[in-house]
Amino acid sequence: MLKQVAMSMLAKQIRGVSYKPTDLHDTLDSESVILLRANNIGDGLINFDDVVYVDKSKVSSEQYLRKGDILICASSGSKTLVGKAAQIQFDGEYTFGAFCKVVRPIQISPDFLGMYFQSPSYRCLISNLAQGANINNIKNEHIDTLLVNTYDESTQNKFTSILNKVVSIIRARRQQLTELDTLVKARFVEMFGGIHDSRLYPYIAVKGITEVVSGGTPSREIANYWDNGTIPWVKTTELQNKVITSTEEYITDDGLNNSSAKIVPKGTILIAMYGQGKTRGMTAYLGIEACTNQACACILPTEKINQIYLWQYFVLSYDKLRDMAKGGNQPNLNGNIIKNFPILYPPIRLQNQFAAFVTQVNQTKAIVQKALEEAQTLFDSLMQQYFG
Repeated sequence: MLKQVAMSMLAKQIRGVSYKPTDLHDTLDSESVILLRANNIGDGLINFDDVVYVDKSKVSSEQYLRKGDILICASSGSKTLVGKAAQIQFDGEYTFGAFCKVVRPIQISPDFLGMYFQSPSYRCLISNLAQGANINNIKNEHIDTLLVNTYDESTQNKFTSILNKVVSIIRARRQQLTELDTLVKARFVEMFGGIHDSRLYPYIAVKGITEVVSGGTPSREIANYWDNGTIPWVKTTELQNKVITSTEEYITDDGLNNSSAKIVPKGTILIAMYGQGKTRGMTAYLGIEACTNQACACILPTEKINQIYLWQYFVLSYDKLRDMAKGGNQPNLNGNIIKNFPILYPPIRLQNQFAAFVTQVNQTKAIVQKALEEAQTLFDSLMQQYFG
């Protein structure tokens, strides 16, 4: 039987505490305990990419995490991070920091409640409740007053089992995509001796190979520039290291002619020069003619280099590009950085071989990506059905 119950009746809240962390790298002595922070909260799972340690003498018994606890990011400058949650699915000694809260299930299946904190309904509610202009905060009462759809124990277990199977499929598909990307990188190094440190072939700046231009945004205040537009217009958020064959928005001829937007040809490589989160440095390959906003660097096609090879080189250079960004609180790339970026320049015959390999891998990735999207759609539908 379905009923809605307030979170305060189902779980106990525990606040994080400010600790002075000690970085012990890969060692953990008997007097220290792992401190989990907001950056360790992944998509439903805890990641251990960047952990620190604290003195056990500073940790109260209640502050030790237990298997089944849900760790929540309670304070962040980003609305996409605040409220993010992951369930503790392992044994061991762990504590958590001041910018986190823990929900400890007491009258509900821990796994079922863990799934609730991954539901779109929870994310929507908690995002709307987060307070603050620059820092978004979740208060205790925000969590206590959340209403959760609950069922009898057997139904909770049944739903959790179904959801876990779909989650396993989603993670397997994501892992396949990661492994295919790793395969491309390994093939590049095998063929060319390295990405940015090869001694087999010369490096040449982008401006020595082709032209780099940027786009523009027609005024949003003039409807005639956007209404019934037919010219594809690309934003940096659409740059996902994929081929673009359609866009979210289109502009009109008037919008094109009365702005700095310009149509660039099929085969153009796009690079995000700035943007929030992981956007800066992301790429796309135009499978159509299109124009872009001013935050995209457009690397035009040329006969001097295989464009698929060049695109993949930028995909493999994501971290290096981001490190070259300039600025204060939000570093950006610019046209000069892109124009002067050094490209490994092997013989065109080898470029073509590598491009053919990338094309074959991308065909496999497209199949996996479609399967991933289908599994994600099923998961979202089930979450809506179970949690509203």
